[in-house]
Amino acid sequence: AAKTGSAEVAFMKALIVIDVQNDFVTGALGTKQAVAILPNLKSKIDAGIAAGDEIIFTRDTHGADYADTNEGRHLPVPHCIKGTEGWQVVREIDRPDCVHIDKPTFGYTDWAALLGGREITEIEIVGVCTDICVISNALILKALFPEIDITVDADCCAGVSPETHRAALTAMQSCQIRVVGA
Repeated sequence: AAKTGSAEVAFMKALIVIDVQNDFVTGALGTKQAVAILPNLKSKIDAGIAAGDEIIFTRDTHGADYADTNEGRHLPVPHCIKGTEGWQVVREIDRPDCVHIDKPTFGYTDWAALLGGREITEIEIVGVCTDICVISNALILKALFPEIDITVDADCCAGVSPETHRAALTAMQSCQIRVVGA
């Protein structure tokens, strides 16, 4: 917190947990890298809650018509169908009392409405897949909030492959998104 005049202004960090859902960890599109980051994610989320950070979970969300969508034609693997077990946030890290956002595409397009007007001074992003949804949301957030520090914790992210994970981290660094961890 900082004092401005006689009023105290609370500064807040937002921890955004991208798409850590069963289908991306152990299900249809799961990877061993996604399984491996779960302990790091749990520690990060627990620490964020203890610090009073705003914790936001996103859920990749598709309907039964997934195969007929543009994404479904390019990635013909049904996943994260709303209401299924694969769509649920992984139990080990889920916090039902935190904000959950359903997003129908790689990047959530309403961050300004959700975060605008709050005293957010820092955004940290973790989750999966680094090379698809993490990078998409990081770039959207950077464009919307260019004066807010945005960090991605590489130790709490997993990509489709280790190579594309590293490429996405490099691309985000090029766009002035701070990458910490491995």
